Amino acid sequence: MTSAGDASVRRAVEDAHRREWAAVLAATVRVTRDLDLAEECVQDAYAAALVDWARGGVPDRPGAWLTTAARHNALDALRRAKTLRSKLHLLIEPESWPDSEPESTREPAPTPDDRLRLVFLCCHPALAPAAQIALTLRLVCGVPTPDIARAFLVSESTMAARVTRAKKKLVAAGIPFRMPAPAELPDRLDSVLTTIHLLFTTGHTAPAGPTVTKDDLAGRALDLARMLHGLLPDEREVRGLLALLLANHARRATRTTENGRPSLLAEQDRTAWDQKAIAEAHELVLGALRGGDPGRYALQAAIAALHASAPTYAETDWEQILVLYDALLAIWSSPVVALNRAVAMVEGPATALAEVEALEQDERLAGYRYLPAVKADLLRRLGRPADAAVAYERALALADNDAERAFLTDRLAQCDTAVRAAACGPPQS
Repeated sequence: MTSAGDASVRRAVEDAHRREWAAVLAATVRVTRDLDLAEECVQDAYAAALVDWARGGVPDRPGAWLTTAARHNALDALRRAKTLRSKLHLLIEPESWPDSEPESTREPAPTPDDRLRLVFLCCHPALAPAAQIALTLRLVCGVPTPDIARAFLVSESTMAARVTRAKKKLVAAGIPFRMPAPAELPDRLDSVLTTIHLLFTTGHTAPAGPTVTKDDLAGRALDLARMLHGLLPDEREVRGLLALLLANHARRATRTTENGRPSLLAEQDRTAWDQKAIAEAHELVLGALRGGDPGRYALQAAIAALHASAPTYAETDWEQILVLYDALLAIWSSPVVALNRAVAMVEGPATALAEVEALEQDERLAGYRYLPAVKADLLRRLGRPADAAVAYERALALADNDAERAFLTDRLAQCDTAVRAAACGPPQS
């Protein structure tokens, strides 16, 4: 095959990895009852696809081909181990696969329920949020452990140990590989939504590192939200989460300047925003708000959609945004939500500053880097550069993201210049 053909096969395998990984892994787990063995078998299947597809062409149903290959790998491994019962016990619905039916004759095509089971398994409340995110990236998204480690700025060995501990905890806790019962679904679904949202937030505004964003992480989270919406299309909060991510991700091209510094919402070129994504978010918001009291993701999505659809920053419907924030605070008493509400500045920067100073007393915001940054910006707008400089210094002490630190350093320098100019007095005539 030519190099162009090789490239075409690589692209097909990469596309199948992005689209089919979770489904193939979930179907293979049903055979192995062992997460580690299932991963190994799936990875071998993708490696085999690079060779076989180059010889025989890309199959019409890549997911089914990969699932069959992975399951064959699993069955071979289990035969070598003499018996399936001797393998690591991963909690599976015993009624799903009757012992009377030979593995080799079962239909290998993955089902949407398999993927959803895998998502719920990775996002089980028994795991810490950081472990949920790491395991979701590894198992549901198929992200290699070194890449996850780089994303979260830890060593590969540290991340590998974190993922391994999470897997062992799932086994030790006796958590079945199944959909939650109806009574369990609200809490379990909230855990899934929270994990996807945290993953997106980590990519949308990176807490540390050289860049403001990690678009690959944000994109992975958006893919997960789309998959979840496809599997649970009638869940209003699932619609709300997908809408929220779409509305925010639509601005990704304008969120930094040419030199990589953060670009404030008021300064962004709205003509460069993804209008197709914004329109999709708008439709999803309408669906998420219908049928009863909206949840927190629906309300956040409505706020994000108002920002995204405003023709200009000045024409933003701040009054409606304030109403939505009040509704959000009524069901989710988060100090971060209260801080974002203050930034809306419906009544001006002085009122907003008073609200921010009140929030400084909330211990839950201790160490939250955006609190002093917001305060500094309000003080700067109010013509108090000396006080703003103090707040910018506090924000700098809390910031680990290099691009954000550069932005804050620039603002601090502007304040220092303004303070010196004020000390010198007006120029002599």
